[in-house]
Amino acid sequence: MASIKDIGKFFLFIFTGLVAIIVGSFMVRGTMHMWDNPEENKKDEKKKD
Repeated sequence: MASIKDIGKFFLFIFTGLVAIIVGSFMVRGTMHMWDNPEENKKDEKKKD
């Protein structure tokens, strides 16, 4: 039988991993959005010409 501390560490490990995945996905989405913006601006400028 695992002790309560071991179970707590296990759940903390899982929780920390999920938080890291969620934060990482938002960071990747943000950088992708930053990369997309200059291309969209160039397309808009070409349409105006």
